[in-house]
Amino acid sequence: MLSEIKSPADLKGLSNTQLDQLSTEIRSFLIEQVSKSGGHLGPNLGVVELTIALHRIFQSPKDVIVFDTGHQSYVHKLLTGRIAGFEKLRQRGGLAGYPNRSESEHDVVENSHASTALSWSDGIAKGFALTNQHDRTVICVVGDGALTGGMSWEALNNIAANKKEKLVIVVNDNERSYSPTIGGLATYLSTLRTTRGYEKFLDWGKGVLEKTPVVGQPIYETLHGMKKGIKDIVAPQGMFEDLGIKYFGPVDGHDISAIEHALLSAKDFGGPVLVHVITEKGRGHAPAVNDEAEKFHAVGVVDAETGQPLSKAGQSWTSVFSDELVKIGAKRGDVVAITAAMMGPTGLDKFEKAYPDRTFDVGIAEQHATTAAAGMAYAGLHPVVAVYSTFLNRAFDQLLLDVALHKAGVTFVLDRAGITGDDGPSHNGIWDLALTGIVPTLHVAAPRDGERVRETLREALDISNAPTLIRFPKGAVNPDIPAFERRDGIDVLYRGESADILLVSIGAFAQVAVDAAAQAYREGVGVTVIDPRWVKPLPKSLVTMAQRYKKVVVIEDGIKHGGIASTISELFRESALHVPVHSIGVPLEFLEHAKRAQILEDLGITVQNITRSLVTWSSDEFSVDTKEEMPLPLDENEHRKPLR
Repeated sequence: MLSEIKSPADLKGLSNTQLDQLSTEIRSFLIEQVSKSGGHLGPNLGVVELTIALHRIFQSPKDVIVFDTGHQSYVHKLLTGRIAGFEKLRQRGGLAGYPNRSESEHDVVENSHASTALSWSDGIAKGFALTNQHDRTVICVVGDGALTGGMSWEALNNIAANKKEKLVIVVNDNERSYSPTIGGLATYLSTLRTTRGYEKFLDWGKGVLEKTPVVGQPIYETLHGMKKGIKDIVAPQGMFEDLGIKYFGPVDGHDISAIEHALLSAKDFGGPVLVHVITEKGRGHAPAVNDEAEKFHAVGVVDAETGQPLSKAGQSWTSVFSDELVKIGAKRGDVVAITAAMMGPTGLDKFEKAYPDRTFDVGIAEQHATTAAAGMAYAGLHPVVAVYSTFLNRAFDQLLLDVALHKAGVTFVLDRAGITGDDGPSHNGIWDLALTGIVPTLHVAAPRDGERVRETLREALDISNAPTLIRFPKGAVNPDIPAFERRDGIDVLYRGESADILLVSIGAFAQVAVDAAAQAYREGVGVTVIDPRWVKPLPKSLVTMAQRYKKVVVIEDGIKHGGIASTISELFRESALHVPVHSIGVPLEFLEHAKRAQILEDLGITVQNITRSLVTWSSDEFSVDTKEEMPLPLDENEHRKPLR
């Protein structure tokens, strides 16, 4: 039956039996396909019936469906004619892992960062109203912990102010974000989830009291008049209704008829409405349901039946950080850990297990995490805030004015820095080096291997009068790359035979840089590779070192515009050093989803391409005043060897 669904219109005439069959087929299809490609399996298994009901009641794309945490949109894609693309989900040439305007007119918001959909929906609904498009409804599907984000409540406050917005808010309540949803709101929704008594009580009252002579009808009318008070006792949805948003629910999110009944009522209401739908994340797939930690929120390539990973990855950057933080925590009681709904993915789960009272999951609330960390630092603690690089973007103001301005001793650890690939433009961590480069007082480290992760983490935690930040990529950690020597904090990784090029390697690109230098040597070009480890502030000795070379080349896993190469150029200008600086990095553009290696190939960030550039740049003619100084001293037996 699934293969016959070409558009939402094909759902309209299906019977309840056919809808149940379709739901089963969709789950089987998702398990089979996502197990091959990797992706967000658990969230989509939980919204099958809900998505079917949405497309039966509303008319997409005339009615606009906006998904918060857009990884819930796989079923939506299947029902809007994109079955064929699933064989290459999250791969080049295949479907994106999130809504994507270039794929379909049914995708309006390319949403993948949580808690933004309500604001989008409010804006679209206001736009429809002001342009007399009164026959269009906006449906906002909020779930996976998005209501723990402050931006959602800013939007709700404004939505409630306009009683005529044709906006249906569907809360997909699966009790989870990435992991179990944290905080007071989670407790509130849990109360709603478990207290369905009001409507049953009122139905009973109507049936019994109206049959009671003389006093029955007056008593029922009194009870009905006490509606709000009773609801606050047995089904406390009053918070939403106090805001001015009509509440329907809770509704069984796996009963299509029940969902459709609630959605029809919401559609006809004529103002902002909230429909509270209870779903089960991972539904229909035993390995997902039994995964208490994450419910298969996101999986790699796994066995479709058992859910077991099919590939054995080496030790990850995340695990190196995780293990080291636990060791540090044993010796330093002032060290605490904070994350924003990503305890396991950032590696803080081990610290939480060892020190539960010193570990805080604030929900999808990076801004709160950052400012709360500043408060903890003031109180004498040293917080470690672990988030994905792309999510620190959301808390830049707090980083700048709450943490850096107050010189708070907070350490940020950014996982998934640089190009991540599969999840597309919103998840690449290519902005952090440029963004943090303009933050006064902040120290930034980019470790090249596991040993440097451990080293820079300890150095960061020893800084108590300023914030620090450590960033590393996703995937398997680089083998350790020892240095020949350390000069004023700068590690020399490879010595060129002549002073043609000084190659400044930032973070995880160290091995690529060393291998390119070795190949350039065979082309007769002398390249010395250095790793500053701490890239903000840059050591002043870099100027003295660069004076000895004809060219300086910087390779970094971030945007070139405003990145480390730009900072080095500015440093040289201020020092009146006229050495050309070339940059190898990411262009200032949004990169479509593909494997990390494919994107790096596209950008020319490979050993072969870098070698070619080094050889070309070494022969470029230039005329500047440089100091005639000898290159770094050589060990004739060492300069040719890529180091391990």
